Amino acid sequence: MLLILGLLVVGIFTGMLAGIFGIGGGTLFTPVLFLMFTSIGVEQPVAWTIGTSLFCTFAAALSSSLQQAKHKNSFTSAGLQIGLLGAGGVYLGKMVSTSTFYTEEVFVSVFALLLVFVAYLFYRRGKSTHVIESSSEPVPLNRSAIVGLGGGFVAALAGVGGGVVIVPSLNLGFRMNIAKAVSISSLAVLIISLSGWLQFALFSGTAQGATNYVIGFVDFGTALPLIIGAFAGGFLGVSAGQKIPQNKRQVAFSVLALIVAGIMIYKII
Repeated sequence: MLLILGLLVVGIFTGMLAGIFGIGGGTLFTPVLFLMFTSIGVEQPVAWTIGTSLFCTFAAALSSSLQQAKHKNSFTSAGLQIGLLGAGGVYLGKMVSTSTFYTEEVFVSVFALLLVFVAYLFYRRGKSTHVIESSSEPVPLNRSAIVGLGGGFVAALAGVGGGVVIVPSLNLGFRMNIAKAVSISSLAVLIISLSGWLQFALFSGTAQGATNYVIGFVDFGTALPLIIGAFAGGFLGVSAGQKIPQNKRQVAFSVLALIVAGIMIYKII
C-alpha cells in the first residue's frame, strides 16, 4: 500500500512536470522507475525499467493522440508510416537492451547522453525565434524509415516513446513545422510504445518484479499508480505552465534534464 501511495505521489509530480514543460512522460518515467527498481533490489532492473516505462508512455501517448485528433491536428498517414517502421526499430533495440552487454552502467550512460541531447534541444528551441512554415507535402518513405527506425531503436534502449528522436528529426533535420512534427510524433509514439511494451511483456522470460501484477518485463502494479497520478498531475501542470512563457519553460527543462542525468549517474557510481 505504501508503495502504491508513493507511486501515486510521484506520478502526480511527474505529470505536473510533463504538463508544465510540454514533454512526453517517458523522459521522466524512466529515471523514476530505474531508481525505484534498483533501490528495492529487483533483478534485471534495466529490462523492468524499459518495459514498464514504455507501457506508461503508451498511456500518455494515447491521451495525446486523442487530443490531437480532437483538435483536427492529426496527420494519420505519416504517423502510421513512421510508427509501424518504428516497431521494427523497437525489435532491434530490444535485442540490445536485453543482452548481457546492456548493463546498468551502459543503460545509464545511454540515457544520460539522451537527456543531455534533450537539454540541448530544449535550450536551443527556447532561445530560437525562427519559425518554419507548415507544409502539406507527405513524408517520403525513405525519411519515414530513417526517423521511425531511429525512434523505435532509441525507445527500446531508453524506455521512451521515441519522440525525442522523431520531433527534432522532422523539425530540424527535414525542416518541418514544429506543430506538424509534434502531431505526427504523437501517433508514431503511440504505435512505437505499444509495440515496445508488448514485446517486453509477451516475448520476454518470466521474472519477479516490484509487484505481483506482471507480464514479462512489464510491471503493471507499478505502472498503473504512476499513470493515474500522472494524468491527475498533468492537468495541474498544463494550467501552471500557461502562466510561464514558453521559452523560459524550455530553458528550465534543459536544466532539469541535466540534473536528472546527474542523479542517475550518481546512483551507479
